[in-house]
Amino acid sequence: MLGRMTADPIPSDSPRLKLLLIVPHPDDEVYGAGGTIMEFEEAGESCGLVTLTRGNAGRTLGLCSTPEELAAMREVELAACLDVLGITVHEQHSFPDKALREYNFDELVQVSRAALERYRPEILLTFPPNGSNGHPDHVTTHRAVKAAWDALPAAERPALWYYAGSAAPEDDSLLPSWLPANLKRDVSKYVTRKLKAIGCHRTQALSSVDFIRKFPERITEETFYVVSGQD
Repeated sequence: MLGRMTADPIPSDSPRLKLLLIVPHPDDEVYGAGGTIMEFEEAGESCGLVTLTRGNAGRTLGLCSTPEELAAMREVELAACLDVLGITVHEQHSFPDKALREYNFDELVQVSRAALERYRPEILLTFPPNGSNGHPDHVTTHRAVKAAWDALPAAERPALWYYAGSAAPEDDSLLPSWLPANLKRDVSKYVTRKLKAIGCHRTQALSSVDFIRKFPERITEETFYVVSGQD
């Protein structure tokens, strides 16, 4: 299996995680949920993160010259971000960045289900069906995580949250599978630390600027779609 863990699994008799995020890239954890993570952690409710790729196919901003150098740099950036957020439970995998849809889907489901069984979260957070922005890695991650969640016995399924905005996407291709936010969380108390956490991802500064430019309201108010039993 390509995956590799950077943190020891929590023992089976440990308290459940409050929140588990399963996302494809380093930085996917912070833009839409950084304040929520900090609020839970501050309350003594631990959060965990599973990152499926090393992000080695992303932007470099000239800070490095090879995919392997970028992966190493993003690993350092992510560690710094998680330190700000307070997350200590993290699994880093090495599935192919920008090529998840071409990879063995069953293995992605297996990794997602294993994380759910290992950490037994109260809440599972991932991307919605349209990947928020249509990114193929986001969409594939949604499909794999949803399949893993569906495969659990109903009594063992955590609450399932998706990243979501309140306004319909401008890209018409994203509308058919758009799910509007039905949960809004005021995280303005954490805005300074959230911006610091976002800033840890130096190689992805253009992505950070784009997010803040397009969705400034989501820096202080994090919005999600909570899946019901009928979804």
